[in-house]
Amino acid sequence: MMNRATQTQGTRLGRLGLLAAAVLGIPHAFAEEAGGPKGRLVVGGYGEVVYQHFDYSADVNRYNYPDKFGKENRGATDIPHFVLSASYDFGNSWKFSTEIEFEHGGSGSALEMESEEAGEYEQEIERGGEIVLEQFWLEKTFSERAHVRFGHLVVPVGRTNSHHLPTEYFTVLRPEGESRILPVTWHENGIEFWGRTKHFKYQVLLVAGLRAEGFGSANWIKGGSGSPYEFNVASSGAAAFRVENRSVEGLTLALSGYLGRSASNSLKYKRYEGLSGSLAIGAFDAQYRRKGLVFRLDSLYGHLGDSGAISAVNKSLPGLSDSPRDNVASAAATYGAEVGYDVFHGRGGLGRLLPFARFEYCNSMEKTDPGILADTRYSRRTATLGLNYYATEKIVFKGEYARRTLASPYKPENTISFGVMYAGMF
Repeated sequence: MMNRATQTQGTRLGRLGLLAAAVLGIPHAFAEEAGGPKGRLVVGGYGEVVYQHFDYSADVNRYNYPDKFGKENRGATDIPHFVLSASYDFGNSWKFSTEIEFEHGGSGSALEMESEEAGEYEQEIERGGEIVLEQFWLEKTFSERAHVRFGHLVVPVGRTNSHHLPTEYFTVLRPEGESRILPVTWHENGIEFWGRTKHFKYQVLLVAGLRAEGFGSANWIKGGSGSPYEFNVASSGAAAFRVENRSVEGLTLALSGYLGRSASNSLKYKRYEGLSGSLAIGAFDAQYRRKGLVFRLDSLYGHLGDSGAISAVNKSLPGLSDSPRDNVASAAATYGAEVGYDVFHGRGGLGRLLPFARFEYCNSMEKTDPGILADTRYSRRTATLGLNYYATEKIVFKGEYARRTLASPYKPENTISFGVMYAGMF
């Protein structure tokens, strides 16, 4: 018979085995067989493999000289996201969770000896993706209505940040509008309070603010998240929230928002002296599901104070800065709607087959300060027709045709996309 000390040691080793299993990707069932406490560790993730065909040029000058570029036929394949996640229950109402994301296949470099160059050593970038720590937090639960999280958190502003799994939207890639003007998935260091009742769920976050240095014409505030340094400058914080209501069966209504200052979150903060760079974002989204019908809509509007002065500072930054060094708008906007219907609804064993349609509008330069000309290439409307087949609720195959239209003199851009995705906890 084992004594208490031996049992305690075995339990600790079992827990270490579970954590090692999470890191190494060992299946949960196998980890339990290794002697760990059942049900305390959950692992999972999501991933996407995509092929796309384009009828327009990839040349960066196609918008600067639109008359010089006609239709082209080109293709690309990608792994936009591959995410490994793990959650562990420490007991006494404490939980840990993390997500590590490999974007576009991850990143890598290699040291090589070049025989053509007298055996010189060269270090080359082998892969141009990224490896990102998307979530890393500890959570204390007081009740179903009251939880608190500390760490690296997802900022749930807009529908896409709140529902970024590939099984939660119709299109092959994440919806373009919010993905173009916001950080997606948006994650920051901070603290979160959340809870739910029968009909409501709330989230309130206090996080590090964005960097005005990263703002620009094409992607508005998207580049303001994260840092090119080994730390984030956080002289100014920000607040974010999301509230969902499910009072009507099948219907979810949500409001989300963000408020913070951005000008002082730079190592070169004196360049922005006297500026606030106050940023306010408001968003509304909804989903209705009944029988085989799925309908979703989203809308978002954001305002940036001191955008004209920030534009002037950013354009004066040195070339090694990660800033786009161009104008940034005082306002950006996006809205979209999509509808699909499961033609296999009520037929057991066939999975789900949903033809769908989506329309969205996005403009990263919706409004500008006096003296800044809004670039019409960033006002875009995209119509998409496609098909989703869910082999299971966790595995989906997607195909679509999308047509993006821009203001004259820019030509329409057509894309055909296919993808296979999964998302689940195991």
